[in-house]
Amino acid sequence: MNPKVFVFIAVLALAGILGSILVIGPTMTAPGQGNNDAAQNAPTIELVTVELADISVLKISERSATIEIAFEIFNPNPRAVIIQTMDFNLFETGFSSHEQLAGGTIGSRPEGMVEFGSNYYTLLGENSILLKKKITIANTATSGELWSALESEYDNGESGSASWWVTGTVYFNLSSMTSGQENTVPFEFFR
Repeated sequence: MNPKVFVFIAVLALAGILGSILVIGPTMTAPGQGNNDAAQNAPTIELVTVELADISVLKISERSATIEIAFEIFNPNPRAVIIQTMDFNLFETGFSSHEQLAGGTIGSRPEGMVEFGSNYYTLLGENSILLKKKITIANTATSGELWSALESEYDNGESGSASWWVTGTVYFNLSSMTSGQENTVPFEFFR
């Protein structure tokens, strides 16, 4: 027989398997607002939970300070989820509760076609992950009170005089890029 026939049959079989996975795959939806009769029979996805694991001043000098912030994210679902991004804002409330000290994003969202080098996190079912970010803050002439609080935090560790306020949002979806929708979990912590 012609080898091209075997290749053609193999390609058709592979396309059939991939097509059936996309069509038959399980669906889960996050609990939403209002009545949605279309998703009545689909199992619901529970929202991930976020905890502030740690904020610490790692290094401080006359010119800059390095702060590390760590979040623990727990997935209560039996299925894996993808943590795409976590956006956060950091305030030191002893200095100012309306001026943002720092902020950032952990992870990245895939744009367009699936990116092979994307920076997102797969969180297996009923497990947690610790996400950390280091932030460098420049010392300005107007931040004398802030710098004193950061130096005290660096010298004393947990018993420092810095008062932290952290707000943000976690963006996640199911482990399959083809099913489910993007879900958000806002968070706010005071320490």
